[in-house]
Amino acid sequence: MRLPQRSLAAFAALAASLALLTVPPAAPAAAADTAAGCDPIDPAACLLPFPSDWYTVPDAGTPTGRRVAMRTTLKNVLGLPVRPDEWNRADGFSPGSMLLSRVPGIDLARTGAAPVTDIGASLRDDAPIVIVDTETGERWPYWAELDANAPDDRKALIVRPARNFREGHRYAVALRNLRDASGNAIAPNDAFARILGPELPSGDPLHKRQQETGRVLADLDRRGVGRDGLYLAWDFTVASRQSLAGPVLHMRDEALRGLGDRSPSFLVTQVTDDVDDRIAREVKGVVWAPSYLDQYGGLPGSALHRGRDGRPARLPGNSQAVPFQCEIPRSAFDEPARPALYGHGLLGREGEVGAGNVKSMAAEHGFVFCATKWIGMADEDVPNVVSALADLTRFRTVADRTQQGLLNFIFLGRAMTRGFAGHKAFQNGSGASLIDTGAELTFDGNSQGGIMGGALTAVSPDIRRAVLGVPAMNYSTLLNRSSDFPQYGQVLDLFYPDKLDQQIGIALIQMLWDRGEANGYAWHMTDDPLPGTPAHRVLMHVAFGDHQVAPVAAEVQARTIGASVHAPVVRPGRNPDTVPYWGIPTFGAAHEGSAMIIWDSGSPAPPLGNTPPTEGRDPHSDPRNNADARRQKAIFLKTGTVQDVCGGGPCVISP
Repeated sequence: MRLPQRSLAAFAALAASLALLTVPPAAPAAAADTAAGCDPIDPAACLLPFPSDWYTVPDAGTPTGRRVAMRTTLKNVLGLPVRPDEWNRADGFSPGSMLLSRVPGIDLARTGAAPVTDIGASLRDDAPIVIVDTETGERWPYWAELDANAPDDRKALIVRPARNFREGHRYAVALRNLRDASGNAIAPNDAFARILGPELPSGDPLHKRQQETGRVLADLDRRGVGRDGLYLAWDFTVASRQSLAGPVLHMRDEALRGLGDRSPSFLVTQVTDDVDDRIAREVKGVVWAPSYLDQYGGLPGSALHRGRDGRPARLPGNSQAVPFQCEIPRSAFDEPARPALYGHGLLGREGEVGAGNVKSMAAEHGFVFCATKWIGMADEDVPNVVSALADLTRFRTVADRTQQGLLNFIFLGRAMTRGFAGHKAFQNGSGASLIDTGAELTFDGNSQGGIMGGALTAVSPDIRRAVLGVPAMNYSTLLNRSSDFPQYGQVLDLFYPDKLDQQIGIALIQMLWDRGEANGYAWHMTDDPLPGTPAHRVLMHVAFGDHQVAPVAAEVQARTIGASVHAPVVRPGRNPDTVPYWGIPTFGAAHEGSAMIIWDSGSPAPPLGNTPPTEGRDPHSDPRNNADARRQKAIFLKTGTVQDVCGGGPCVISP
């Protein structure tokens, strides 16, 4: 996931130019203003607590019966507000939403709140933080933490789901029996105390909030959570499948109807023979896909063009040039190689398919790997990503291009399986195809490729098996925990210096990111496929102690998609959790189904809070560079079976 040097240079140049702006001193974050649409029950900042149905309205035309309707959001230091229009398209909040509030003086240990090391404690009858699915009555697992990056007076209380929330469901939240460092009870703020009291007259500013809170209190009471010791309570609705995946599915289905059984148009621009002792031929070119972006050519900074019905729509004749690079192993000249898409890392490019580990995978196990850019989060997008962090309204351009990027990968896959075999660049000297067109298309990606690859797997009608290397989902969990983020955090520090605002901003952009990364598609990545999509099996290769992609977020993904974890998972004493890998089934020998393998290179366990690792070497690249891991990946991609390649013990790598 490490940034290429070229991208780092672009970032540095743009960050330097942003720093030259005359930025006024940061004003204190605005307290909740009911007149401006803020929720009065958490006065520390507008939009707290978040997410909340206070920021929705009834809408009979949506699957959830709600629609997000934020009026006031955030302002950067230049006074530019985050315009909520794009957020207000949703019929609920992110299924991976972190729950944010501000509780002055809280001590989570004295309170007894479940930490990341003891997720099971979140389901205790007396747990001080309770999340209830109001439809099923199920208590939801989580862990709680305070923002380790903020000063004491701006620390957010962050509650993260240990398994994604169900799409379209409404959840009630209670904070109760909270304690400070001395063990003293923390009383609710004045506004919430009045809401808990006698009925307020209709003219009271808190009357409406009291009425809406009544339903939440009733939901909690039915689940054994009364008013005694209650500090705060609210509810929120999770976006529906249609809201999350609908735009991409519409684009996919319309584009593939136009394509029919044909291959997309493509142009081979460069062929290089005898690349090295593993790769016989490297092929570069362009595939054309329908573009749903609002600029011809869909350059960085473009967003989805939408029709009158609000769905993505093509400008007349708009097409996306999808660059590709393919690596054909020498073995393909003896026996055609299986087709596989490859997904590159953070803000990278299609050329990563030429990395040594990918070439080795191709040569050792008979795969042709082809890659394109994850547009929206590719090398060419770095300046736009940075500018979006300076003005969060612009983040829609990142999320929208990633959705087009999913369609681009689907079209490259169709070209691999239906078109490339007829071109001499993909044929041997006798005119026979070097690609086994009878084999199913598969996917293998690393880092960002493992994150975005989960979304691609869920929406692809052609991929049935995928390997997600050093993966996770939910950037709102990953960002603060990644060693790659501090350079981008400088931009947030400059334009949104208040640390409480930053967490709200990260929660906001996750709602848009959901449309183009695995977090928004996780419930449909395996056994509950999206319409027009087959069921899938997924193999996750996780690096213990990863500095760049937090393993804890991979565990949330495993719980959500129904993956099992290979056991014994790690050597005794390596994992600090009370119950390591809580809630994830285990398997020992061969496994038929989706799975997670923890590869341990000896690096220290990561910090428990939302900060990146700083100790020891980064094992991020170790699984892909290990021959046994590649052998396991190949068996899985060919057969769907997860073989134990670790001799019955933990999977250990000697770096």
